[in-house]
Amino acid sequence: MASKPGAARAIKLGKDLAAEALARRRGAEKTRKAAVARLVPPGPGKAAPPKATRGKLAATLAMRAPARSAGTLICEGDSWFDYPFHDVLKQLEDGYAYEIETVAHKGDCVEEMAYSGGQLDDFTRRVAKVLRSGVSPKAILLSGGGNDIAGDEFAILLNHAASGTPGLNESIVTGVIDERLFDAYVAILSAVNTICKHMVGRVVPVVLHGYDYPVPDGRGFGGGFGPLPGPWLEPGFRVKGYAAMDERKTHINSLIDRFNVMVGRVVKLPAFTNATHLDLRKTLSNGTDYKNWWANELHPTKKGFDLVAARYAAVIG
Repeated sequence: MASKPGAARAIKLGKDLAAEALARRRGAEKTRKAAVARLVPPGPGKAAPPKATRGKLAATLAMRAPARSAGTLICEGDSWFDYPFHDVLKQLEDGYAYEIETVAHKGDCVEEMAYSGGQLDDFTRRVAKVLRSGVSPKAILLSGGGNDIAGDEFAILLNHAASGTPGLNESIVTGVIDERLFDAYVAILSAVNTICKHMVGRVVPVVLHGYDYPVPDGRGFGGGFGPLPGPWLEPGFRVKGYAAMDERKTHINSLIDRFNVMVGRVVKLPAFTNATHLDLRKTLSNGTDYKNWWANELHPTKKGFDLVAARYAAVIG
């Protein structure tokens, strides 16, 4: 379990990373302000457009006026927020009328999101854009961690089935989930809260999830053939000697449970009273009908993303 001193260090690091991102944002805003100042307004001697043209212009502007919306969400994360055709954010935008501003990128790990600076810089840009539109963000959504424990990283989390201690390797899982990912999530939340305090004038509600129980059946994106991504779980199970699906499910469920416990611990820190852990476990079936809900080992189908989006909408309001 991550220690309180570890959390304190991660909170301070998040604040430092936010300060750096805010400084870069101030530089970018100076550049933008200079660009706006160079814009030449229409001269006082210019004639007004004809009445017919004015009518068409008014109609065009009316069409461009912001429609009714459930609120603006700023989102940071991985492929659950950035997936071809259907993902959580597309469903929230189309099915629940939220405005979406996203810096999510499929394949990103939580540690990249926390420490590389790229998503954080883009996050400050999206906050500035939302504020220029005259609205305040309703919530911030975070999704991450799947890429840190799946794929090439997955097999190392397992002891061999033929060893005297089959199942998850406790010391490695503790190091990855309860230390590395815990610290990264704490740093992200600390940075996000610091940025919002400076730019929005308050902390904004944050919702983060811990995924659902997947089925390690060897299916990747589009079948996982050739250069297509995946599978992410079955190869690790196969290498470590786990052939039975029931046994695989038991171990992956335990890993998802550990991940959700970690996320729950993050949001209970006193610094993050604005954060909510959305527990998605058992939202999607992993029974005999699982292919209706899971497109592959890590990602839901459209129907699955619909269910996940409904859970989000219920929490966001």
